[in-house]
Amino acid sequence: MKFINRGSILALFLVSATTIFAQATKEKVDGVVGVVGDYVILDSDIDLEYIQLKAQGVDTKDITRCELFGKQLEDKLYAHQAIQDSIIVTDDEVNSYMDQQIDAMVEQVGSLDKVIAFYRKKNIDEFRTYFFDIIKNNKLTSQMQKKIVDEVEITPEEVRNFFKGIPEEEMPTFGAEVEVAQIVVKPVVSEEEKQKVIDKLLQIRKEVLEGSSFFSKAVLFSEDEASIGNGGFYKMNRKTPFVKEFKDVAFSLDEGEISEPFETIYGYHIIMVEKIKGQEVELRHILIAPKYTNEALKEAKEKIELIRSKIISNEISFSEAAKASSDEKETRNNGGVLLNPRTLEPRFELTKMDPVLYGQISSLKDNEISQPILSEEKGIGKFYKIITVNNRMEEHKADFAQDYLKIKELALRDKQIKTIGKWAEEKIEETYIKISQDYKTCEFTNNWLKK
Repeated sequence: MKFINRGSILALFLVSATTIFAQATKEKVDGVVGVVGDYVILDSDIDLEYIQLKAQGVDTKDITRCELFGKQLEDKLYAHQAIQDSIIVTDDEVNSYMDQQIDAMVEQVGSLDKVIAFYRKKNIDEFRTYFFDIIKNNKLTSQMQKKIVDEVEITPEEVRNFFKGIPEEEMPTFGAEVEVAQIVVKPVVSEEEKQKVIDKLLQIRKEVLEGSSFFSKAVLFSEDEASIGNGGFYKMNRKTPFVKEFKDVAFSLDEGEISEPFETIYGYHIIMVEKIKGQEVELRHILIAPKYTNEALKEAKEKIELIRSKIISNEISFSEAAKASSDEKETRNNGGVLLNPRTLEPRFELTKMDPVLYGQISSLKDNEISQPILSEEKGIGKFYKIITVNNRMEEHKADFAQDYLKIKELALRDKQIKTIGKWAEEKIEETYIKISQDYKTCEFTNNWLKK
């Protein structure tokens, strides 16, 4: 079976509403075509899958109903087993995500009535009930998949054996790569401005303790764009990739407790813990970043120009200057070397590089220092940086020593796929499965027909 990427429900609205409604006008008699455990699959579910794929720009002419039905069976098996394994998806979590998706749909097509009409529902309550089940099942599916692959680990010996087992004609080729380093200088925020933010957060905290809604305060005042829409809500565990200071405070609080203001690289926060479930914490937070003056931004530019001149005159190396003067602590101790966020190694494949970063380094020769670059990041604001290219690697066939981390990633992915396949094979045998006569001639990858 071909791998088919399931987009979010929002993907349905990435093409014009007129096109989508035209695709959906042909009525079909709906019926149950499959059962997996307690879950049923309707013929209309497969029709909806086609519409989703077309909305994402996927050419569906070579994708059969059997393939889409097989994917539906897989998803229902994951969701069914998630229930058996006591994986919990809370109603609050589903409703919060549903509100975000409905808002996005309405913004895309123009009105809530059009969204409801597309799904052929009578009113918003009927639509939310229908949409709730879809979201909950999707979340159960994804959490079950995550649980399976999270338990998969790979040893160096397994990586070596995987590499040795690749036929020469199938050996992967890795594109041209660069190693990039940068020095960052941020404008200095005055202590007076910091205190204004702290006082504002203390006032918000006081009002919440006196009965105001933390949700409403987050919507009104938080500068964290990722969480404003759901009232500053996050669910996290110790492995969630939040900055250390944020996690330290989050896991030090009891249910219902609100933190004092504390600082991270993004600004000042307060956190309110709503629920603690084992190793997971559900919380809301408010972020406000202190503002700097134009004079402070000018001083930051002058500072980085001085650093650059010292490097060019060989008074100090780029690496030493980064360790001594960079305001980016994530790269400072590594001599300013950037880690690729996708691979977590200090190399960037040019064809997959962030376009902004590529534009900044594309004309640089090895060890050349860029002019000061004014940059801006959400949550951090404006700052100046200088960039250099430490090393370049041309396109090449995979080399075990040079490309170990990439080969390890391929080997781990291969092992995860095999683990999922074995898991599915075992669960299919022990799960009640019924296939409609219309689909019993399909050639499935998995043994859904239990032959």
